Amino acid sequence: MGISLGALAVRFGLELQGDPDAEVATVASLREAGPGSVSFLANPRYRRYLAETRAGAVVLDRAAAAECPVPALIAANPYAAYARIAAELYPVPPVAPGVHPSAVVDPAARVSGDACIGPQAIVEAGAEIGPRALVGPASVVMAGARIGADTRLVARVTVYPGVVIGMRGVLHAGAVIGADGFGFAPDRDGFVKVPQVGSVRIGDDVEIGANTTVDRGAIEDTVIEDGVKLDNLVQVGHNVRIGAHTVVAGCAGISGSTTIGRRCMIGGAAGTVGHIEIADDVVVSGLTMVTRSLKEPGMYSSGWPAVPADEWRRIVAHVRRLERLDQRVARLEGRRKGGQSEGEG
Repeated sequence: MGISLGALAVRFGLELQGDPDAEVATVASLREAGPGSVSFLANPRYRRYLAETRAGAVVLDRAAAAECPVPALIAANPYAAYARIAAELYPVPPVAPGVHPSAVVDPAARVSGDACIGPQAIVEAGAEIGPRALVGPASVVMAGARIGADTRLVARVTVYPGVVIGMRGVLHAGAVIGADGFGFAPDRDGFVKVPQVGSVRIGDDVEIGANTTVDRGAIEDTVIEDGVKLDNLVQVGHNVRIGAHTVVAGCAGISGSTTIGRRCMIGGAAGTVGHIEIADDVVVSGLTMVTRSLKEPGMYSSGWPAVPADEWRRIVAHVRRLERLDQRVARLEGRRKGGQSEGEG
């Protein structure tokens, strides 16, 4: 069922340029959209597709509205406005209360009457499942863990003992929350495991991607604050603290005892050494390795952009000669200073 453009404009505080009674029911890209679809323009590189779009409406900013050949929903932040509209067109199905016959729920667990426990899910003794929460198929909530209201463990999510997860969270398939951190003390005969006796505390409105892992603390808790978004395949080490509304892209690795501030953006495959601090409002680009604390907001990078293979081999050859070149310059400077001293004498 479609929604009128007028209703969307009023609901999300947008300016409408076009027929308020026209309806949209789906979303699509500028190139693929038809009369019943809503699209958006946020990245300037796609502006060339605007003139030929057949979309039922396009969400864009005021600067691009004059070029739009179809109805426009004008927003200061087109991408965010589009996200809200898409959520309206594709609502998340409500949780169907009940416990599936194949699920195993310990009698000592506390499960809200309007929560859903899916097929082959396990809820252990002392665990708490809040109102309208979903424990999806094959998920495991271990002893004493707490899942807040309206939080969804989509499927095969494992929540270790004592972990606390806030309200309205989403944990995608394969996420593991609260496994032991990588703690081993070196000894003469190898390594001695350090007991990981902390837990994990996750705030409200947190989304955790598929196969992402968040380790429990060694002594104190690992903490993920409100509104944090972790992509797929992210590794969060023990005793890490991630500030509110920070986002971390796929395959990033956050080493133990790292503190990341609020509203940060960590790019894909970026990594940190342990025991450092990253200030609020820091952007770390993809593939960057953070080896020291970043105490000021701003953008930081260290990854090397792709170049043709022949050029890369030449660069590597030059880098390997840098030490010899540095030593040669030092010798020449030493001789020059020695000659000046002798001349002055």
